[in-house]
Amino acid sequence: MSTQNLQGRNALITGASKGLGRAMAIALGAQGANLILVARDKQKLESVAEEVRAAGGTASVFAADITQEDQVLALETEISSKVGKVQILINNAGTNLRKNITDFTLEEWLGVQSTNVTSVFLMCRSFVPHMKGSGYGRILNMTSIMAHVSMPQRTAYSSTKAALLGLTKALALELATEGITVNGISPGPFATEMNTPILNNPELNAQFIAKIPVGRWGKVEEIGALACFLCSDSAGFITGTDILIDGGWCAM
Repeated sequence: MSTQNLQGRNALITGASKGLGRAMAIALGAQGANLILVARDKQKLESVAEEVRAAGGTASVFAADITQEDQVLALETEISSKVGKVQILINNAGTNLRKNITDFTLEEWLGVQSTNVTSVFLMCRSFVPHMKGSGYGRILNMTSIMAHVSMPQRTAYSSTKAALLGLTKALALELATEGITVNGISPGPFATEMNTPILNNPELNAQFIAKIPVGRWGKVEEIGALACFLCSDSAGFITGTDILIDGGWCAM
């Protein structure tokens, strides 16, 4: 794609302080987008903002807990006054808790649901109105291969990602006539902080790599490139679907 493909677009990314959120922020910044970085850790967000600026983009940071309705409503007000309308929304914030279902407390279970699903509802409810009436809008929901397949101790995580996939399809149909696309990105094994327990365990790491047909972990830059394409004008006919980026994992 040509550079500066997203010039002037306001792009909000949740969970932007690390991992795939950071990678997508840097990639969209290099395409000319104006990044709005959201997470709970403002110090880490400031560090990512510097990287976005170094890549040629602009960035502002907003600390908020997006599982809380009052904080999302306040966030929308603050962003509207300081930045303007959001045209790209990437719902990237997520958490995983690996446990047998009988070991979960209700609080732990609801915490995963709140971060992975409820936050997406709250963000879409607040920022979809920004996109309506303009003929353009992009929403990307970070789903997972765990929405399609699963593993032991992933009941909380898989259930949320499957729910998010359903939300993605329904919302895409709601917004199709507005020129707003809604898609999922389902990453396979990527070397991010969330997968540190596996990366730091040589035996588990070897088992994971053996399951990936391409024989390696995904590179976060590959997620960034996909996000840029889905946010571009060239992807306006792609909506209501989920893009697997998993090195062939789900093809087996």
